Amino acid sequence: MSVLAIIPARGGSKTVPRKNIRMLDGKPLIVHTIQHAQDSRLLTRTIVSTDDPEIAEIARAYGGEAPFLRPAELATDEAPALLAYQHAVRWVETHGGDRPEIIVVLQPTSPLRRPEHIDRAVALVRETGADSVLSLCEAWYTPYNMKRIVDGRVVSFLDGVSISRRQEAPVVYQPNGVVCATRYAVLMAQNRLLGADTRPLIMPVEESINIDTEWDFTMAESCFRARRQHAHAIRSIPACPTS
Repeated sequence: MSVLAIIPARGGSKTVPRKNIRMLDGKPLIVHTIQHAQDSRLLTRTIVSTDDPEIAEIARAYGGEAPFLRPAELATDEAPALLAYQHAVRWVETHGGDRPEIIVVLQPTSPLRRPEHIDRAVALVRETGADSVLSLCEAWYTPYNMKRIVDGRVVSFLDGVSISRRQEAPVVYQPNGVVCATRYAVLMAQNRLLGADTRPLIMPVEESINIDTEWDFTMAESCFRARRQHAHAIRSIPACPTS
């Protein structure tokens, strides 16, 4: 059974203009995700869904498949992402492609994922019989200590909850945008991205940067440098002598 990956990449970006093709660690941002998909063992096909000819051209230059331009009405700030995913699946089905068993959404703003994250998500759907798998990381800030401002006064974000120490707060998780895998029936028949039985793929925070601001780009560059330094240090360790 086939597994279709969709990389959604609109041309319009308000916080960081043209962020999907901005250079990061020596290549356009979207190319990181294209290469993650290329290195995955379980993806059958990957397509880039974009409304932007330049993004499509760059994707193709790096071996990605961008077979159509997304209709303008599906590329506005108000258009639900779900409709763009469904459009991509229908395009595949009406142009000779197989109906996918699983659809995987890979946001191009998650350049620190690894191919094995994609494969683990697909494998979890198959092995558990779940509707969907969603990647998460531990929340950077716990809502149990968050505050609101009401009528000029600071009040607890969660009414009736009092936790004096962070260690006492339950662990909570946030979606990190790295990977979402869902069954065909959930997306196309139930009109949902996540089914009733959604399982977690827990990831470390350092691989969960979701680029939306200039600061995120700075952090991602730092993470890539740290990866290279770590890899160099590992390669520099002399091999143990053998008798």
